[in-house]
Parts: sequence; C-alpha cells; structure tokens
Amino acid sequence: MCWVEKFSDVPQCKKFFLEGTTPNLPGILVGGTVKDQNRYKPICQLFNNTYRFATLYDTTNRIPVFSAYTFTGNVVGSKRPINQTWMIEPQLENIDIKEMKTQGDKKVKELNNNKAVTHQAVDTDYELNKMKLDRGHLFPCSHAPDDDAKRSTFTLTNAVPQYEKFNRGSWKTMECRVRKFLELNCKDNNDQIKAYVVTGAVPSHSNTLNKRVNIPDHLWTAYCCYNNNLKQWVAGAHWGENVQDTKGKTLNPETLGALEGELNKIYNVGVKVFHDKCPRTVVLSVLEDETGRNLESVEEVGKKRVRERSRERSIKMARRTGELKECDEEDGCDCDCDEK
Repeated sequence: MCWVEKFSDVPQCKKFFLEGTTPNLPGILVGGTVKDQNRYKPICQLFNNTYRFATLYDTTNRIPVFSAYTFTGNVVGSKRPINQTWMIEPQLENIDIKEMKTQGDKKVKELNNNKAVTHQAVDTDYELNKMKLDRGHLFPCSHAPDDDAKRSTFTLTNAVPQYEKFNRGSWKTMECRVRKFLELNCKDNNDQIKAYVVTGAVPSHSNTLNKRVNIPDHLWTAYCCYNNNLKQWVAGAHWGENVQDTKGKTLNPETLGALEGELNKIYNVGVKVFHDKCPRTVVLSVLEDETGRNLESVEEVGKKRVRERSRERSIKMARRTGELKECDEEDGCDCDCDEK
C-alpha cells in the first residue's frame, strides 16, 4: 500500500517493526514520517491478499531504502523450488492495483495504457546487463516462512543491483548464518521463533545500472529479538561493500550500535534502526553465534578478529579438502530460490 505518510497508516504494516517503531533515517524517515513524500514511498508489501513485509522505496534511485520483516523460521515452506517471475508495485505508477504484480500482467498493462514504468526498476534494467549484477534481495527468500512469503520477496521494490560475487558469496553466507542464529536464539515466551529484521542499501553518488537504477555502495542488515532463555533482548548487525568479492571475504557480526555509527556517517547523527529496547553495545550472556559456536558476548567478536583471520584461512583449507561445510544445501539456507 503506497502513498501514505507513515507506515502506521496501514495497521497491518506495524507488525513488521518492533513496538511499531520504524527506523529513523535523518532527511528520509523521522519519527515514522516520510520527509520527502514525492521521492520516498512506504510500501506494505501485499501478495495473495496478505501483507508480507514493509519497504521504504526511493523512486529517484529506483531502489529500496530498506525492507523490514519478522523472521519466524521455516514454518510451512515446502521443498519445491521457487520459480517466481519478478514483480513490480503498480501503485508507484498510479495504477489502481493494491497487490504486487508482474509487469506483463494483463490488467497492469491495460490500466497503464502500455506506458513505460518510470518510478521503479524493471526486468529490462537487469536482463543481459554486462556488469555482472544480480537482483539482490533485501528481504531474502531464504528467510521467508512459507511458499507465498518466498514468492512475495520477488518484487523489484525489494531488490537492488548487487554484484554477483557479493550476492552469491559473502552476503549469501551471512544470510545463512543469521538465519541459523535467529532460529537458535530468538524464541519468545511461547517458545516461538520471532525476530525483527531490517535490511537496507546505501546508494552510490552516480553509479547506475542501465542509466536508471542506482547501484548501492553498501548493504546493511540488523536484527533484534527476545531470547527467552536469557530473559533479555539481543541484537546484531552486518554490513558489506557492494563489489565483486573475488576473495570470499567474511562478513563478521557487529553490534547494532556499530552499524548505527556507520549509518550516522552517511545520514547524519540520529540514525536508529530499532526501538530502544534493542541493545546497542554488548550482549552480556552466552549465545550461539552465527556459526553455531558459543560466544561470551558480542564484544568478544571485536577482540577475536586476529584469531578469526587465522581461522578463516583454516576454513578455506578445510573447504578445499571437503572437511567442512558451514552452509550446505541441506541447511535449506538458499531454499532453492533464484537470487539472480
């Protein structure tokens, strides 16, 4: 649902944000209100009559600012491959259809009088591009709880141009590890998996795909959830540079505060990704980290970087000899979703 000042104007959208609190991005989204409403459009992503996630979309750069969703684990998803045609948001083109649809949908073409789609990316922007850019999900298909939710992630309002080696390499590995972490550590008082996740893109100044779609410089993601075992809220974050990652760089977990500090350099002081109950600095209890090992605290991650570099070299050697598989197909981390 587009053309609203606040996500809260659509009640079904509030559930994707902890305590209904949207991210604070100075100059873009402040106190839940979009500042430049001609450029930035809140979308409550509707697919098959159900709201699936929320996106703030930049119609100038033709990429999302962020997508927000609740992670609940793979509840009823099937093992069948997801083969979904990419969709667009009709309302961005003033087409009176409230659900995402494929660009070739008969009703979309009829109501749009066969005019070009101007306010968002389209398939032809990505097809046959020679820059080795994928349609990179912000809300990843592999984090969706069922087949319809997985299909709903295939809207171009949820995608950015992402270099293929980054998208299919370190970013995909990180998504897999985060999924495992959330499944292990984010269970509420009813022992149900539930976490809040926001994933965003930092646009470049002038790098574009097909002279239309901004190619972001960085991608970032953060999660926050209640851990019933620890009786406290936990949070973490990652970010990475959108480049052809030929060396297989590992995206290490960071604190939520560290991510907000990085985003403050871009959007000016005042960035808040989550509600105040999410810890910004240290988680002071034993958790399962994203590789399944015990961590004393998130703070320890920073102290162990030197040892991690040595460990990464060992991991690469083990992978080459077949001794270690951290995120193999049996984990279902890519859920047979075509991320391209």
